[in-house]
Amino acid sequence: MAIFLILAPYGAFTFLMLMTSATISVFVASATCLATVAIDVVRGRSLKILAMGSALLFAAIGLHLALFDPALGTLGVKLSVDIGIFVISLGSMLVRRPFTLQYAVESVPAETAAMPGFLYANYVITGAWTAAALLMAAANLVLLYVPGLPLWSSLAVAFAARNSAIYFTKWYPEYRQIKYGAPASPMSNSR
Repeated sequence: MAIFLILAPYGAFTFLMLMTSATISVFVASATCLATVAIDVVRGRSLKILAMGSALLFAAIGLHLALFDPALGTLGVKLSVDIGIFVISLGSMLVRRPFTLQYAVESVPAETAAMPGFLYANYVITGAWTAAALLMAAANLVLLYVPGLPLWSSLAVAFAARNSAIYFTKWYPEYRQIKYGAPASPMSNSR
């Protein structure tokens, strides 16, 4: 369920971008992020870098659209979101708090979280999500500058990148458990 809550704002954004304006899409995505933050708070969990950063990102893009550039366009908005997520993800690693670590610590026993490879595993998994965000941004950038490409090509890259990151997030902890004999998971055992 944790991965569903983490991805819900992006799913809402993507779905609404097909159905309504970009401004409404980003504001609903921001509200969805805030709802996931509220769920964490109610459950006594910590505020998450990714959820709060995404809420601010979506709100900032929405304000920019509403106040300054309502004609930004679908690709510009998607590119802005992808670059923002890339910056949040990479930034979390640069400040030595990979965003997956917050989810991981809450989903594994304290003994597992204290293991030496646990932090490393979170860097690796956050790196996979950072790479996925970079690939999605690159696909939108190519589509922006090569307008003859079909829209589905960018969607295919986004789908493949996101699903690969999800698969890797589930696979890597199991791999580490087999290789090193102890779980090092961020989200494999998520509630």
